[in-house]
Amino acid sequence: MQAVRQCSVCASRAATGLVRNQIDISVLRTSKSVLRRGAACIRFLSSSESRIPGNQKFGELTKSSHMSIASLTIARGLCAVPFTQQVENLSHDSLIRRAASVITDSSCTFLSQTTLAYVDALADYSKAVHSRIAFQRQYLASLGKMTPAEEDSLQQAINGWRAEASERLVECKRYESAWINAISLCKMAAEAACTSGAHQASISMRTNIQVARSQVEEAQKLSAEADKKLAETKVEEIQRMAEYAAFLEDSDGLEVHEAYLRED
Repeated sequence: MQAVRQCSVCASRAATGLVRNQIDISVLRTSKSVLRRGAACIRFLSSSESRIPGNQKFGELTKSSHMSIASLTIARGLCAVPFTQQVENLSHDSLIRRAASVITDSSCTFLSQTTLAYVDALADYSKAVHSRIAFQRQYLASLGKMTPAEEDSLQQAINGWRAEASERLVECKRYESAWINAISLCKMAAEAACTSGAHQASISMRTNIQVARSQVEEAQKLSAEADKKLAETKVEEIQRMAEYAAFLEDSDGLEVHEAYLRED
């Protein structure tokens, strides 16, 4: 019966703590669960005492007492659950800062994806241009020394890389437009985060903008170098084709002159 009284006192204290520390619905549900467990503990102890026979041995009685004490200890542990919780700050300023942080995170993701796509497109375009230059120079170096089949094969390779470079250039312009929009969006997100008080999010956003710009500038530099080499190769092609045409004219004139001498 003493164990029953202790559990009753424990349950009473839990109810008193509930009234004093009632903060939100989740705490109320937790305290109700504690009270139910305490009541179950009391019923269990009462039923255990009613089942103890009068002629029970001392060892068995001691064992039952130990079980009752263990159950009481568990009940006390349940009643000792703290009912206080820190109320989350849900002020307007806090909600605005959180929303600004979410915007900066989404904008950063958009910027990283568009930057990666734009950089890859520029790299593919540079690769296509360099491949075209390589085949074109090979063609110019072998001009007049190739069989018709070899010349046709090189021409097909040059045309293929020219078409590839054109497709990559269109892709670069498309991704460049998306990347510019991402930069503008990130600037606005950084400004909104700064004005709302989310200074750390604003600083991170501006840093990401700088990194994205440096990556794109490096890729654009490589693309510009490829275009420059392509322009130089076109000039070489014009000069080489003019020289080859003059050579063919000289060769045709020489053959006509030798044929005229043979007829004489």
